[in-house]
Amino acid sequence: MLVSDLGEFGLIDRVAGALPPPGEGVVVGIGDDVAVLRTDGENYLLATCDIQVEGVHFLREAIGPYRLGRKAAAINLSDIAAMGGVPTYLLVSLAMPPQTEVSFIDELYRGLQDEVSAAGAEIVGGNMANLPDRFMIDILLLGWVEPDHLLLRSGARVGDQVCVTGVLGNSAAGLALLLDPQAEVDPEVWEQLLAAHLTPRPCLLEGRALAGMGAVTAAIDVSDGTLSDIGHICERSHVGVDIWAEQLPISEAARSAAQATGKDALDFALRGGEDYQLLFTVPQPRVGEVMEGVWAATGTPVTVIGQILPPAAGIQVVLSDGTRLPGSKGGWDHFRQS
Repeated sequence: MLVSDLGEFGLIDRVAGALPPPGEGVVVGIGDDVAVLRTDGENYLLATCDIQVEGVHFLREAIGPYRLGRKAAAINLSDIAAMGGVPTYLLVSLAMPPQTEVSFIDELYRGLQDEVSAAGAEIVGGNMANLPDRFMIDILLLGWVEPDHLLLRSGARVGDQVCVTGVLGNSAAGLALLLDPQAEVDPEVWEQLLAAHLTPRPCLLEGRALAGMGAVTAAIDVSDGTLSDIGHICERSHVGVDIWAEQLPISEAARSAAQATGKDALDFALRGGEDYQLLFTVPQPRVGEVMEGVWAATGTPVTVIGQILPPAAGIQVVLSDGTRLPGSKGGWDHFRQS
């Protein structure tokens, strides 16, 4: 059997099954983007890590070192945001060819520092190693959250509304433009979508606002794609879901990019990853309160895009004419074609 036979998430399940059960100090272990750990203090400790590999996650000539530093930090910060937490300390491991220019590292750390300091966190250490043929950056980020503010994937209930912050599909649209540089779009559209893909903004303020309301039953950040990530909530919560295609918040910029590149804007929103918006569920009576609260606290809109159903419903995409399509998770898997 090959790793490609299992896929990323099957491999994670296999590794978790081979390890001893979590100890008493583990609130959430393998299977979520963030480990949640008990400490002697009143708050939980959060720990997450994420790796960016040249040629897999980024093209060096497209992103540049400053933006790479910002993005590498932002995707880890987004994991903390999805738990309703506060980031604190970050460690950076680098692997690179010896011929890497020192100025590249200088700019990388400038980007890291700008993103981390804006989140109120600090870079406190790391490691470096020789990797002959490509550049790699791996980040470990710590944070904290109050036990009664912790947001998990596992609490969605039948009847809950599925909500998302901001817009969906901008990052995938930006990637489509990078891969098709001859596509004709307005320069402002190009810059907007390029920024969405190369320098995403982690929704830390939105995560704290949602955690403080006590209304969210489950949450995740949109890293692998909307269908993939709602699939994680459904799996952990033992529920199904309808996603209403017509309600998806897709920007005019993403629609323009889809037209220019011959792609589907709906596919950007459903299966395109790296938007790093927060996807979450809320009991229907509290949706208005949550939408108003997040807007008042952050200026970020919240959109209702679906409803949680019994598990037998599976994952369904409902089109504007009522047609129902099986919404296979899709999205990004490191060891299978998405």
